[in-house]
Order: sequence, then structure tokens, then C-alpha cells
Amino acid sequence: MFRSTSLRLAAVYTVMFALGVLALGAVTLYATRHALAAQFDARVRAESSALVQEYRSEGLLGVVQAVHERDATRGSLDFGLQGPRGGPIAGRLASAPAPLGWSVVRRPPGEGGEKVRVLTVALPDGHRLLVGDDDEKIEALERAVMSAFRWAFAGVLLMGVVGGYALSQGVHRRIAAINGTAEAIIDGDLARRIPVRGATDDLDRLALTLNRMLDRISSLMESLKQVSSDVAHDLRTPLTRLRQRLERALATPGDRTAALEGALSDLDSILETFAALLRIAQIEGGARRATFRRCDLTQIAVTVVDAFAPSAEDQKQSLVIGAAAAAVVEGDADLLTQMLANLVENALRHAGASAHIVVSTTTDGAGRALLSVRDDGPGIPAGERRRVFERFYRLEQSRSTPGNGLGLALALAVARLHGAEIELLDAAPGLDARVAFA
Repeated sequence: MFRSTSLRLAAVYTVMFALGVLALGAVTLYATRHALAAQFDARVRAESSALVQEYRSEGLLGVVQAVHERDATRGSLDFGLQGPRGGPIAGRLASAPAPLGWSVVRRPPGEGGEKVRVLTVALPDGHRLLVGDDDEKIEALERAVMSAFRWAFAGVLLMGVVGGYALSQGVHRRIAAINGTAEAIIDGDLARRIPVRGATDDLDRLALTLNRMLDRISSLMESLKQVSSDVAHDLRTPLTRLRQRLERALATPGDRTAALEGALSDLDSILETFAALLRIAQIEGGARRATFRRCDLTQIAVTVVDAFAPSAEDQKQSLVIGAAAAAVVEGDADLLTQMLANLVENALRHAGASAHIVVSTTTDGAGRALLSVRDDGPGIPAGERRRVFERFYRLEQSRSTPGNGLGLALALAVARLHGAEIELLDAAPGLDARVAFA
């Protein structure tokens, strides 16, 4: 528990808050004492001035009478009148040895013996007038303030300890859930996910991010398993055919050139398949994001159409540029060119003779760049349109045509790398392969 980061943070916060309470208490105590002392001193000065004025108007006897009257009043200030040589004349403070000005004296033992803050002034004939107030009042208030802040300080510490422990336990349980999920995944349970409470705090956001990361890792692992299965299944046929060619070449006396040429052709096809798989893996790994620059999709479309136009003419097909609105995206120009080339090649290969193929670049209402390859061929059944993006998957009617079933898988990998969505839509007739960039 004491190694918990949340508990340490709560302890630091509690200590800082407690220090703040202490500082506030000190400032409050100082300000309170200063204000009370100023208020008491002002009251003492006012009484002293009033008695001095009484002396000027009524003389010494008037002051003596006023001192007796004020001393007899409960809760009033303390007064005293001394002779020119310091002898007591009237009042509770008459015998207090107080110098001129402000001083602190004690009442006589018979009067309680409390400390009194006294102002001593000299009358014109040499008599001394003493006016004071009980200094214990200020000290009692100080003690009350100190007691209140001691309780407040203790309460802060208690709430800090209890709250810090509760916070630590809550955070510890959630971190333990994350650790438990991680341990389960390490042990091979890739389906486990971190529980989310539904709140929007930092730990929930972290859990959602980690769950998305785990989804991505799970997807990549499934993709790796699928690739391994596909390679074992789909490369077995060409490798078997290659072996058979070589066996026939060994068994056939005379010129083996044709058999070896066929074997080399099969080997080239296998190497091309492995190269495509490696390229897809590199793209899905995001290794090419560092080369992203601003790319003009229209220029890429013109380049690809110019490259495939002669091949389309040889097959009596039409390959043209349709809409060519300005469409600029951040990406890798070589990969985007490869993606569009695969889409165009797929259309040329499967749209049939005399097909009309249009490559367009536009933007939608949300400002997204759109790239489209549209043909008027037989199209793809709706139930097969997602499957054709799987590695090595080929439609039944396409198995007799050249290819390894990786072209659309590569196009999908490039689209995902660029944060784009690729989908196959019904062109009625034909197919519209559309890529929408975010």
C-alpha cells in the first residue's frame, strides 16, 4: 500500500494542504491579534482623552470622581490616578508602577492579578492618569483561535489519511484489473479486455486506449495466423507443380529447356507472391508513415491511367480519366500509386472485353478526397465484396485468370495506412471501387 503512487500523491497533497492550514492559521491569528489590539488601544486612548478633558474642565476633583464612577461600572476599563510622586489617589490601577506611555502591568492580587495593557499620561499639575484594558481578553481569543485551528489541522490530517487510503484502494483495484488483464494476455488469452466503468476519467480513457491497442494486436495476430494458413494452403499448389516439373525434367532425357523454363515461371510466381506478402506486412506495420507528404490524387490518377492505357487498348477496353477535381491528401505517393494501379489492374482483368473503365478524383460534401475506379463489367456479388480483400481469396470465376489474390489485400493495407476507407459499390452495371480519405 505504501508503494502506491496514488497514496503518495494523496499524502503529499495532505501535507501541503495542512501546511496551508497552518500558514492560514498564523496569518489569521496575527491579523486578529493586531485588529483587537488596535481596537482596545483606540478605546483606551478615547477614555484617556475624555478624562484629560474632564481634568481641564472640572479639575482634579472631577477626575477623581470620574475615576471612581468608571471603576464602579462592571465590565469597564481599568483606571487609576496617582500623585506627582506616584502615590495612589483613586482607581484600581492607582498603585500600579507604570511608566509614561504604553506598558503591561498586573492588577493587585485582590483584584485578580490579571495582566492589563495600560496607557499612562501626565496631567498638567504632575498627576498621572492610568487607563488600561484586560490583556487576557486578547490572549483568550488567541487561545480560542489556536484551538480551532488545531482541530482544523487534525481534521485535515484525518481526512487526508482516510481519503488518501480510500483513493489509493480505488486506484489500486483498477490498476490491479489492468495488471490482471495484462497477465492473462501474456498467458495467451488474447480475448481479455480491461474493464471500463463508463466514467470519463483518466483511467477509463487509458483503459479504452489499451483495449483499442489490444484489439489491433489481436487483429494482427489473427492476420498473421491467416497469412500462415494461406501461405501453407495457396503456395502448396505452385510448389507442388514446380516439383513435378523438375521431376519430369529429371526423368525426361534430351532437351529439358521447356521444363526448366516452366519451373522458372512457377518460381517467379512464388517469389512475386512472397514479395507481395512482405510488402503488405510492411505497410500494415506502418513503416512508411515517415515518408508521408502532400500528394495530388489527380496527378497520381493521370500517371496510372497513362501507364495502363496501352494494355487496355490491346484488350479492346476503354480506360479514361473522369471527374478530376482537386484532391490533395497526406500520404506516400508510391504506395497510393500502387493502390490505384492494383484497383485499375483488377478492373482490367475482370471487367471483360470492351469494358469501359473510368478513374475519377472528387471530394464529397464533408470535404473528404474521393478516389474511384468504376467499370461496367459483371461486378462482384454483394456477399463477396468484403471477402475479396482477404489474402489469396479469389472468386470462382476468376480462378482461371492470372494473379495471386493479393492485389486487393495490398490496396486495403495502403488505404488503412492512410486512414482511408475502401469499399466496393454496385455501379449497376459493374463495380465502383471507391477510396474515401479522412
